[in-house]
Amino acid sequence: MSPIMQARVKRFKRNKLGFCCFILFAVIFILSCMAELIANDKPIVVKYDQQYYFPVFKSYPETTFGGVFETEADYKDPAVEQLIQAKGWSVWPLIHYSYQTPNFALAEPVPSPPTSQNLLGTDDQGRDVLTRILYGLRVSLLFGLALTLFASLIGIIVGAIQGYYGGWVDLIGQRILEVWGGLPTLFMVMILVSMFTPSVYWLFVIMLIFGWPALVGLVRAEFLRARNLDYVRAARSLGVKDSTIMFRHILPNAMSSTLSQLPFMLTANITALTALDFLGYGLPADAASLGELLLQGKNNLNAPWLALSGFFTLAIVLSLLIYIGEATRDAFDPRRN
Repeated sequence: MSPIMQARVKRFKRNKLGFCCFILFAVIFILSCMAELIANDKPIVVKYDQQYYFPVFKSYPETTFGGVFETEADYKDPAVEQLIQAKGWSVWPLIHYSYQTPNFALAEPVPSPPTSQNLLGTDDQGRDVLTRILYGLRVSLLFGLALTLFASLIGIIVGAIQGYYGGWVDLIGQRILEVWGGLPTLFMVMILVSMFTPSVYWLFVIMLIFGWPALVGLVRAEFLRARNLDYVRAARSLGVKDSTIMFRHILPNAMSSTLSQLPFMLTANITALTALDFLGYGLPADAASLGELLLQGKNNLNAPWLALSGFFTLAIVLSLLIYIGEATRDAFDPRRN
């Protein structure tokens, strides 16, 4: 790590609020990625007849444990539990429900209020709300991170080309960006999504089409400023390729302002995905989604735990990202010591 980057990391750590938010966000992200090990309707590990099985990662027929059916074992079935306990043991996750598993033992009609079995209650299909939040967070964070990464790559390349070459390239690029930026993004995404079968991949591509211009202006300005500096002109006179000058010499100096915007882009992408899910144009209906949880809260005003759970989850995660973004921006600011 270069001395400049080490100084930036030290400045980031000195921002106590931003650094603590980063640690907390990292913990939330890791826990959401381990959702299957925390909330599942299958055991993590089963020891049966001196052999070990891992139902969370692999499906096993009931006959594996001495049953009579060739279909996948229902580990919550008392008969299957007795078969396993007769010749071994099983280790279960903390929450015995997956994101699509309804609780058939509810004493009240769905959506049911929080209980010791369902800490945040159940939704209108009897599914555990805490489990839905855990799986929905993972989808939102991974989707947002991937979208931010690819949109940043495209935006950096386009902005670098515009800023480095200038002239007609920059002029035409700016006019295209003005037209593209004038489109009602949310409505265009809704229209395009409705034309295809609901799919995470189609949604990702469509949102990427409208999300890449976010960094173009910032990168373009950095390249416009740097393209006439002495070291760039010297590299040109020595016959260095334009691509080498752009991405090996100018881009590293422009990355400081670019990296500071990534947490804000991630926040915007997670918010957009949640809004689309809330409106019914986002992820497939069977996917765990924070927007779908908020929609259930709107449709079930007699069950306030649905709306409150979704609201506070989004509020906490987005607030953490905002504070991380502010700390990153301050850390990359060359005027700060």
